[in-house]
Amino acid sequence: MNSQNMSHPDDFRKKYHEKFASEDDIFSHIHRGDRIFISTACGEPQYALQALMKYVETHPKAFAEAEVMHIWTLGVAPYADEKYTYNFRHNSFFVGDNTRDSVNRGIADYTPIFLSQIPSLINRKRIPIDVALIQTSLPDRNGFISLGISVDICRAAIDNAQIIIAQINVNMPRVHGDTFIHIDDVDFIIHHDEPLLEYNPAIPGDIALQIGKYVSEIVNDGDTIQLGYGSTPNAILSNIGEKNDLGIHTELLTDSMVELIRQGVINNSKKNIDKGKTIASFCMGTAKTYRFIDDNPTIEFRGIDYTNDPRVICTIENMTAINAALQIDLTGQATAESIGKQFFSGIGGSADFMRGAVFAPGGKTILVIQSTARGGEVSRIVPFLDSGAGVTLNRGDIHYVVSEYGIAFIHGKNIRERAMSLIAIAHPKFRPELIEEAKKLNLIYRDQAFIPGKKGEYPEHLEAVRTTRKGLVIQFRPVKIDDEPLIKDLFYDLSDKSLQRRFMSLRKDIPHEMRQEFVVIDYTKEMVILATIEESGREIAVGMGQAIKDVNTQTAEVAFAVRDNYQDMGIGTELLSYLTILAQKEGLQGFTADVLVENKPMLHVFEKMGFDMDKRVEAGAYELKMRFN
Repeated sequence: MNSQNMSHPDDFRKKYHEKFASEDDIFSHIHRGDRIFISTACGEPQYALQALMKYVETHPKAFAEAEVMHIWTLGVAPYADEKYTYNFRHNSFFVGDNTRDSVNRGIADYTPIFLSQIPSLINRKRIPIDVALIQTSLPDRNGFISLGISVDICRAAIDNAQIIIAQINVNMPRVHGDTFIHIDDVDFIIHHDEPLLEYNPAIPGDIALQIGKYVSEIVNDGDTIQLGYGSTPNAILSNIGEKNDLGIHTELLTDSMVELIRQGVINNSKKNIDKGKTIASFCMGTAKTYRFIDDNPTIEFRGIDYTNDPRVICTIENMTAINAALQIDLTGQATAESIGKQFFSGIGGSADFMRGAVFAPGGKTILVIQSTARGGEVSRIVPFLDSGAGVTLNRGDIHYVVSEYGIAFIHGKNIRERAMSLIAIAHPKFRPELIEEAKKLNLIYRDQAFIPGKKGEYPEHLEAVRTTRKGLVIQFRPVKIDDEPLIKDLFYDLSDKSLQRRFMSLRKDIPHEMRQEFVVIDYTKEMVILATIEESGREIAVGMGQAIKDVNTQTAEVAFAVRDNYQDMGIGTELLSYLTILAQKEGLQGFTADVLVENKPMLHVFEKMGFDMDKRVEAGAYELKMRFN
């Protein structure tokens, strides 16, 4: 592929003639019980592997129970077929589509392990490698061949293998980084040019795109990101095209990442290590991507013991790890590797990156999950993981959980709070049963209220951003069922005077029973709008406005409260103005309100709105009737 390769295949065939032999001769060096490593995914040497299988067909007793090992197979995997059980036993560190059935039938093996740990086990001979069957670029003028798109554990395998068989392929890119080995270190060469395997994930659907939209709200300019494979990561990447100065430190490089590099969105300029470099361990993409990374000095592939090492990841400033799960429970533990007792994929690199990012300066972890499976028949958010499911990510590994129904921030939250946050982003049809199960399991309040159906569905379209007259930027959004902690903090941060003015009583406590009346609401009859800001990465409610409809009079009873240290900054005015807009859209004619006579600031807010207002004093309070102009 690259101009640095020898100009003609005959050149290196002549120079390294001793490396070339008949395929029968090459494969005769494999013995019974040998452990054979095969390059990963799109790096799989297809021709060489097929040649090996032909050798077995013609020499059925040549060797027995050779263990075939790899991270993940994307192409052919005939060795996992039952008819080859005499010759091969397949052992995978990550279960792929074409080997899943064999693993679950017990005729192939799955080794659960953090990917970052595999090279160490190989180097210490805890996982011995007898034969490495790899695919490389053609040798350059100095005799070096590149592992190209599959470095991962390949480097450790070839460093420890007794026999190295390399299929050299003109289509394998020459990738910078820890990818080079000298042809002198290879025992046998099979020269066969063929297109590399390509990975084309499904086009993101509406659900994946919505998840991507939410994730883009969490990713910041200058973040270094890690992503897995599939349609959802592609949707995420398609939504962050407006970000600036992103970096990449990941195990897997994909087409979508390369496209953002082309666009300049990813330039690695803010990275504090490997600055200016995209760091990955292997690539699953298309020929266009393979051409882009060929001899590209801004792309470096390293062993998976570097890319996935949590001790490296935790040193990367603003590291953002984004990974998917098959199921998450209300306590925050997730599985990405099994569906109940059925093995589905593997630990992979998600645990490495999530754990590393948790400890990184400014780091964050994002777990993405579609809310349902099996065509909407089952919820992926469950009270507890299914029996037999492997816990890939424990309760402390996850900061954000994102579904197509929103974002749940669970880091540092107690079980009750995180359960309510996760229920809030579950599919609406499963929320009632999740609430009931969570009550039975004492995960949430036993009297937790809930409004099922459309009436209780969060109206995301009512979210807005406003800037007050004092220049304070605030987020307006409807209240959610998991906002009780925010409401509690808001009310208990009010002074006695402000609390008295809001509730027109001398009470000094707002217990759970009362608080949940503000967060569990019928959105068709009532609206509670929070005014929030972010402080040190934490959402703070600085104000709240409430409007309760009266269908008989076509008006709404309105009230609002603002934290004392945020009063006189225009928040109350903006809240009332926004509630007015919402009320008018609903066809309401005006507001009613009760205001203590001594509460001059609140009365002033109402008066300056320009309503037609009737005031009547009774028992030390104004009864206000306000008509919209």
